[in-house]
Amino acid sequence: MVKPSLNELGFDLLKLSPFQKLATLIVPFIFFALYFVFAMMGYWVPAILCTIGLSFTTYGSTSHDLVHENLKLNRNLNTFLLSLIELMCFRSGHAYKLSHLHHHKRFPNDDDIEGAAAKMTFIRALVEGIIFQAKIYYWAIRNFRDHKYFRLVILEGLLCSVFIVLCCYTLSSTPVYFCYMCLMIAGSWIIPFVTSYAVHTPHAADELHQTRLFRGTFFSVVAFHHLYHLEHHLYPMVPHKNWPKLAVRLDQYFKSQGIKPLEIKL
Repeated sequence: MVKPSLNELGFDLLKLSPFQKLATLIVPFIFFALYFVFAMMGYWVPAILCTIGLSFTTYGSTSHDLVHENLKLNRNLNTFLLSLIELMCFRSGHAYKLSHLHHHKRFPNDDDIEGAAAKMTFIRALVEGIIFQAKIYYWAIRNFRDHKYFRLVILEGLLCSVFIVLCCYTLSSTPVYFCYMCLMIAGSWIIPFVTSYAVHTPHAADELHQTRLFRGTFFSVVAFHHLYHLEHHLYPMVPHKNWPKLAVRLDQYFKSQGIKPLEIKL
């Protein structure tokens, strides 16, 4: 059975209200600003929580929508915001974009660098996180020398290096910036485990079975309504705020295909 078309599911899945777009874009900056407010005041617990929130709302939410250009922004604005928001996390936004779009085209082939952790052991997938950002950065440089984003990837890498040096330099006067750098870099280490290892089954027969289907209150609460990876692989053009709506509309299709969701009963 062919998967439902967007015409059948509803083109409203591609649309966001102005408020939803603004919320998607502004939340990372709120977490970023609040970290420094709390850290400067010595409130380290909420400051650390803000870096966790920033990590979560960038790579898997706002930056992810910008990678797919699902917010329907002006192309130059989309490019600028992806670079800026990922630089706040000491990452190259356009290395991420190149590797993630390649992942959608090539998973589960061996040349899919982003999806590689899905074929690793539990421990190896955790270790992968430590080197993951460097791997996708150098992969992007090596494989996309003629791409329009090549120079931008180089620039983002240089700016990340400059920010790291500046954060280290300020350590003699305040730990706030150095701690921010350490927390954000460490926060990226979980990415391959969460976005690749935990959600994929690469040795399965087809697209419907190579990505896990999650349902239930437990996963919704734990992942803040973000565990819709199979839905995203099937319809990458749908912005993350519409994933729950997309999931409801696909439930009957998944059932007809014999796809059993992972669900933890509470």
